[in-house]
Amino acid sequence: MRDAHPETRTLVLLRHAKAEQDIEGPDAERMLTTRGQADSEAAGAWMAHHGLLPDVVLCSTARRTRQTWHGVALGMTGSPPEGGPAGPRPTVRYESDAYDATPEELLTLVRSADPTARTVLLIAHNPGISLLSALLTAEEQSDEEGLRTTELAVHRPRTDWAGLDRGGAPLASRHTARG
Repeated sequence: MRDAHPETRTLVLLRHAKAEQDIEGPDAERMLTTRGQADSEAAGAWMAHHGLLPDVVLCSTARRTRQTWHGVALGMTGSPPEGGPAGPRPTVRYESDAYDATPEELLTLVRSADPTARTVLLIAHNPGISLLSALLTAEEQSDEEGLRTTELAVHRPRTDWAGLDRGGAPLASRHTARG
């Protein structure tokens, strides 16, 4: 199914919130810090305030990204002072391929989004998420530090999800959420 109005699409890239640094065990099991939890809720409030409620959420299976999504979802409900209406419940896909992914692998995930979705939120990790943002804007060089924790990059694709490619989604705005 192809959508006749790709100009109304929005792709929101979100680097996960601040996570614990020193833990025993696998990296994928790192949890959010208290600050990370507050920041993820602030990201959701900012998204709701700006009408960026996702139809589809693509989220890495790492604990810190799942916790980031949970905080974003809470922030969208209007609990924080800047929040707003949560809107319809999005389709959430937890994707193991988003963990430690290259920008091309993340782009493949975005291309698989429901063709009728207007807004897609991708929650993943650096360096892949930052490099994907640079790839979509066709920047010669990306920001040396990339996206900070809980930073959102809002892109406006010029095509449908399946046709998204290098340089195909200009950057509309960036926001670093802090709670």
